Amino acid sequence: MNILVINGSPKGNNSITLHTCLYLEKHNPHHKFEYISAGQKAKALEKDFRPALEALHRADLILFCYPVYTFLVPYQLHRFIELMKESGEDFSGKISTQVTTSKHFYDVTAHRFIQDNCGDMGIRCLEWLSADMDDILSEKGRRQATGWFDYTMWQIEGGCDASAEGKVAGKKAVIVTDLLPEDIRLKSMIDRFVEVFPYECDIINIEDFPFMGGCLSCFTCAAEGKCVYKDGFDEFLRGTIHKHDAIMYAFRIKDHSMGSRFKMYDDRQFCNGHRTVTMGTPFGYIVEGEYSKEENLRLLLEARAQVGGNFLAGVASDEGDIEANIKRLAATMAYAMEKQYTPPQNFYGVGGMKIFRDLIYQMRGLMRADHKFFKSHGQYDFPQKKWKQSMMMYLIGGLMRSKKMKAKMGTKFTEGMIAPYKKILEE
Repeated sequence: MNILVINGSPKGNNSITLHTCLYLEKHNPHHKFEYISAGQKAKALEKDFRPALEALHRADLILFCYPVYTFLVPYQLHRFIELMKESGEDFSGKISTQVTTSKHFYDVTAHRFIQDNCGDMGIRCLEWLSADMDDILSEKGRRQATGWFDYTMWQIEGGCDASAEGKVAGKKAVIVTDLLPEDIRLKSMIDRFVEVFPYECDIINIEDFPFMGGCLSCFTCAAEGKCVYKDGFDEFLRGTIHKHDAIMYAFRIKDHSMGSRFKMYDDRQFCNGHRTVTMGTPFGYIVEGEYSKEENLRLLLEARAQVGGNFLAGVASDEGDIEANIKRLAATMAYAMEKQYTPPQNFYGVGGMKIFRDLIYQMRGLMRADHKFFKSHGQYDFPQKKWKQSMMMYLIGGLMRSKKMKAKMGTKFTEGMIAPYKKILEE
């Protein structure tokens, strides 16, 4: 496959983001990687865009590679996209994706910018890799990068449209729904998913669960995780639903939401406090209704998965080709279960967990179960703990304030920043 990397960083070859793509190239020698330095050669591309157009037409996959700048892509990459549009060339049918590095501050708006502009040009945009600036330096970050690349190739090769033959033993998913007798269409969608899904599925209808009521916000569960209600929901949630290898939800859109029954179900999950007890478990949704028009609901489902550390395998709605939507969700969910695919969190996940981190630390005397969980899972990642890094920044800051030292350093500062990433490639 011919992969064209559009390097949007003004640092060119000294870009941290670029080194993630270089790392992926080394791990995938059977693919051909081609690079355009859109960040450093913006002026030259304005004068002559023809070489870029030739490379774009050759590409089987267009990979936008950039650091997130002030909520969006850098200006230079923004200009490159303008030049693509102004060229009048037909890019319809092309496939694209993104690799970004940032501290996850509104990376989601940058991703959406690329996605929307690709949509304008008829380019299909696949899910992106949203990496932290230092991810490629860690084993976990490198594993997530290669896992994301493999998942991207699997999608391009049509794996998400494949049909399963027979059931595979060893893993099981659960479908949680709020089915009523009149929900004939939703039931048929659930039945079809179970039929094409390669693993066994349990179906749990929360309409049948004897809820005694919604969450009372009494904080009785804060210490030990035991709910004040005697309906056994806390034990049912942990011992039945959360024991599965994947969790699906099936619902009919009601009042721009999943409906009041599901809201009670969600609120009662506070028996687990702010503990991400299902992290690593893939999520998926089967939806009856015009899901594409429900922007807030779409945001809610994505953010919920991100904060919980769950891969959102997809949403199959009855808009468009229902059969294709269900098969795609079933195949993607099965892939996530088999590969234990967990991409890095974006702004929704990272930002949400930092808020919870600070909240739980302040309330640790009351929310003892949450405190114990956060502590044992390393979620108290306060910046003041990284004192070596802080001291290094003080040293560099002092050097940068000296005009003589700054002139003497020249480009060595940027080269010094990129040195650890080059070392990873050499190794």
